[in-house]
Amino acid sequence: MPQDRLDPTILAPALLAGDRRALARAITLVESSRPDHQQKATDLLSLLGKSGRQALRIGLSGTPGVGKSTFIEAFGLMLIAQGKRVAVLAVDPSSARSGGSILGDKTRMELLSRAPNAFIRPSPSQTELGGVAKRTREAVMLCEAAGFDAVLIETVGVGQSETLVAQLSDLFILLLAPAGGDELQGVKRGIMEMADIILVNKADGALRPAAMRTCADYTGALHLLRRRPQDPEGFPKALLVSATEGSGLSEAWAEMQTLWEWRREQGHFARHRGEQTRFWFQEEVRQGLLACLKTPAARNLMETMGQEITAGRLSAHQAARQVLQKLLP
Repeated sequence: MPQDRLDPTILAPALLAGDRRALARAITLVESSRPDHQQKATDLLSLLGKSGRQALRIGLSGTPGVGKSTFIEAFGLMLIAQGKRVAVLAVDPSSARSGGSILGDKTRMELLSRAPNAFIRPSPSQTELGGVAKRTREAVMLCEAAGFDAVLIETVGVGQSETLVAQLSDLFILLLAPAGGDELQGVKRGIMEMADIILVNKADGALRPAAMRTCADYTGALHLLRRRPQDPEGFPKALLVSATEGSGLSEAWAEMQTLWEWRREQGHFARHRGEQTRFWFQEEVRQGLLACLKTPAARNLMETMGQEITAGRLSAHQAARQVLQKLLP
């Protein structure tokens, strides 16, 4: 009988040894909605949880056209040149027809995808809000167990709910492009408050003066935001980078390391990871409760109550209370 390639007892040692094919299969397993796969995924994560491996988790978001993929490729190649292993979890917009990822980010990172010490995994966002896929958190944990030093989490793009990536990362980086004065108004205040470092990309050639003005604008805006106790003096900050020329990347990496090390020394890192774990526990419970509405009995009940509301025999509030009383006695 052939071995089950999704058997946790087979996947775990291969993944811990750094096998990229095992990592790809493991991510496929945790993303699966099949009940038997979900149980195997739980068993696999339990086995890998004992490894104690940790990576620097960097969340990256940015306005459309800012060059996130170009930046990630240049930044990833720089880290690899320093002897580090880099994983990229790119959350792509989903196909409206198939629901799958369009794989755009992987094709745009051609050089990085061929690097032996890199791993790129596009995942479809499907109906998930927050700019990340449903099981991105588990994928991050798998990359850590596989021995990667840095995990870059690229979101779909700046939006009102994009800040969810902050619950997955140790550092949240916001990429922006040189723009006019209206650009500052176009970025949500919430995502700016979440950002640890703002990188103004495309700071080269004729765009460099505009990039410098944009960087100065955001530096001033960041000083107006409340000071966070988990940050050292001078953070959050805005910096200039050019992914095409490679300028500013090493300086940005140095600032990321400075902030990460300071948080570790002050104990903020461990507390932040603990708070994130608690958040995802609560999120898992919420998702489980929502899944209860997808059972045949629940769907029939919802349909019946919907007809009662449409006919005017029940108010929406009354119908909702009756549904909850029957589903959660």
